[in-house]
This record gives sequence, structure tokens and C-alpha cells, in this order.
Amino acid sequence: MNRMALLLCLGLAACQSQNPYTAQSNPLPPAPAQAASRVDLSAYPAPARDYARYRNWAWRDGRQPAGSAWASSALVQEALSNALDQRGLRPAQPGSAGDLAVSTELRLERRMRQVREDYGGYYGHGRHWDGYGLQGSAPLVRTYEEEVLVVRIDLFDAQDGQPVWSGSAQVLSAGSQAERATALRAALQRALENYPPS
Repeated sequence: MNRMALLLCLGLAACQSQNPYTAQSNPLPPAPAQAASRVDLSAYPAPARDYARYRNWAWRDGRQPAGSAWASSALVQEALSNALDQRGLRPAQPGSAGDLAVSTELRLERRMRQVREDYGGYYGHGRHWDGYGLQGSAPLVRTYEEEVLVVRIDLFDAQDGQPVWSGSAQVLSAGSQAERATALRAALQRALENYPPS
């Protein structure tokens, strides 16, 4: 116990001694000469984008979406125009650049999908299954290959060309031509669900 008291006293005495370190600093270097006349905007975060100012759109670089065996160019244009219209974006007047430049891409991809199903049963002995029994199950995993249509929409500011927003969605590509057209419309709607971002 005496040792502990002695160590405690020594520790307190050490805390009472003078600090051998002193605070000092060098002066800040002078500001560059151009700092007085020019504001460095890269030091500030970009201003929040005002999506309400985007009211109409046109195809980026005048390129309309290409058609394919899956969907014609006219169908893609009509479906995308309707989807943008539901977001408050109207087609720009002919000869006008519009507020937004739009590009879209459709591609078919093959995907693997696995489905797991458990099969099993209970085998018992005795009246009302109160005797001995055995229960078991065996998983059955089936793998399917599916063809999927992936839709991507990119929106750019027509004035400065900067990307504004992008979204994508996918649908199964199976079915008749009418079912595919319905699926394409649904995919474009789904791709635009989060526009404008909140």
C-alpha cells in the first residue's frame, strides 16, 4: 500500500513541473497576386441544379434512337416521348435545341436466373402421428437463361453539355410484338421513376 501511495505522489509531483514545450508558429505565406482580382470557384461546391428550369428536350446531337429487331426506332421515340411528357418535359420546337439533350440506348443481354424449390415430406408411424416419424426435404435448384432488354436514358444540359441525370431499367424480352411494345413502355417509365431527383 505504501508503494502505491509513493507512486501516486510521484505522479502528482511530475504533473506540477513546468512544460518544456512552447507554442510557436510561422506566419501564413502571402496570398497570390491574382487572389485579389479573381475568385477561385473550384474551392466552392457546385450549386444545386434547378431541375424546374428544364421544360423541353431534343435528341442529343440530333441523333434519334436506332431501331432493332426488338423495337422499331419510331416505337422507341414515341414511348420515350410519352414517358418524358409524364415528367413534364415536352419536345422542343423544330429547329430549337431545347433545355435538355436526350440520348437512349437499348441492348439485349442474356441473364441466368436460379429458382430454388424445397421438396420433402413426413413419414410417421402410430395413430395421429404421435409415434415415430421422419421428416426430410431436398432442395431442387433450377437454372433458367433469360433474354433481358436493358434500357438506359441519359439527359444532358443543352447549354453546357454537362450530364444532368441518367436512369436505367430492364424487362424480359419474351412475348409477342405487342407485348414487347408494352414492356418497352413500362421499362422507360421505370427508368424515369427518379426524375427529377429530390
